[in-house]
Amino acid sequence: MKKQVIAIFDIGKTNKKIILFDKNLDIVFQKEEEFPAVTDEDGYECDDIELIEDWVKSSLQGFLNGGEYDVVAVNFSTYGASLVFLDENGKRLAPVYNYLKPISEEFAGALYQKYGGKEEFCRKTASPALGLMLNSGVQILWLKNEREEIFRQTKNILHFPQYLSFLLTNKITSESTSIGCHTFMWDFDNMRYHQWLEDEEIKLPQPLPNSTLVKVSIGKANIYSGIGIHDSSASLVPYLRGSNEEFVLVSTGTWCINMNPFNHTPLTADELKQDCLSYLSINQEPVKSSRLFMGHIHDVNTAQLEKAFNVPEGSYKKVVPDENLIAEYLNGGVGEPVFFKNGIPPDYLDNEVGLARFPGFREAYHRLMYDLSLQCAKSLNLVLKSNDGIEKLFVSGGFARNEIFVRLLANLFPGKKVYTSEIDNASALGAALVVWEAMGKKAFPAIDLGLTEWEAFAF
Repeated sequence: MKKQVIAIFDIGKTNKKIILFDKNLDIVFQKEEEFPAVTDEDGYECDDIELIEDWVKSSLQGFLNGGEYDVVAVNFSTYGASLVFLDENGKRLAPVYNYLKPISEEFAGALYQKYGGKEEFCRKTASPALGLMLNSGVQILWLKNEREEIFRQTKNILHFPQYLSFLLTNKITSESTSIGCHTFMWDFDNMRYHQWLEDEEIKLPQPLPNSTLVKVSIGKANIYSGIGIHDSSASLVPYLRGSNEEFVLVSTGTWCINMNPFNHTPLTADELKQDCLSYLSINQEPVKSSRLFMGHIHDVNTAQLEKAFNVPEGSYKKVVPDENLIAEYLNGGVGEPVFFKNGIPPDYLDNEVGLARFPGFREAYHRLMYDLSLQCAKSLNLVLKSNDGIEKLFVSGGFARNEIFVRLLANLFPGKKVYTSEIDNASALGAALVVWEAMGKKAFPAIDLGLTEWEAFAF
């Protein structure tokens, strides 16, 4: 008898995966692809959407044609801030533009001017002004003005996860997690699309629950398709399902994103200036979040240290935490930073630190991690409410393997317990969970968050 599975297409900017989960939500198959990038009509690098379309269809068809698996459902977890423009026949009209593509300030500026000024518009949409296509609503205004012929033909606009679902279902859908991601589209005060879309005569589908399923026939097979989910919000789902206590997720990598699904207070102008935003959860509730470009800051400064101290690349991975050294920093309070004393530089590289003060690479790296942890704590405090009752910090991603960092968090937040979490493919698991819940097959299997508690440094 074939094993019943849920197929998830988990699509990041670099790697694209298809993952099969069994009825216990264990991974039984995983294959990763890396597609060469192409360029848009301006010569800016973007994903090859035609390759992705073909890969999704052929991969799914391959599993449905035979073998050991019986695919009963499929869903999509993808990066956000990317739109797909369709004509009246459902034909895609343009590339999937790179969300890092710079965009003229005039388009966002027109919105600021008409709808209460920059601070008020950003506050109401819970979106920092990023000056890129990352504010995906501005992509629509850009297309309307810069690609008039394409815009005239546009009948429907979908976010990337919903477009991949559309390839199977032919249904025009929308959902909260993609809309509520620094898009400039959602009015968080009134929990509806912002008025500017209606004023510009831009019609978007009303958001559906992430648990929505569409039954589709593919060849002789009948399966359910989800409507897709934004990957950052998807990665939060296992923690919402697997923890019975309130928590903050510290999701680390190139970016450190601190997500507090239990803080629904509106963003302030000051918080927005400090790179806070609100996501929308699968429950259509605001998730107050803050961001720090921590992974990139770490990498460029560590590379400089390795070069300055003439040690091999990657030497930081072998640094063992020195309790006495950390205790020196912590004695008498947190103290002033050595790195980033004047803030994070525009190029993220601190060239003002006199490295001669350090006996060697090990000491310099400890200080860099100490000061980076202070920056992270500052960012994390932006999403915590005083006396909020949250006792747990879950650290996931690359820095969960950095003992200096996780133990320093325990020092910097003495009233909370710090756990590292090892979940393979959290965003894919989240996409599978919302499909599983909607199918109503049985009670959820236990979700193993792979938690390890860390103790603070003694001083």
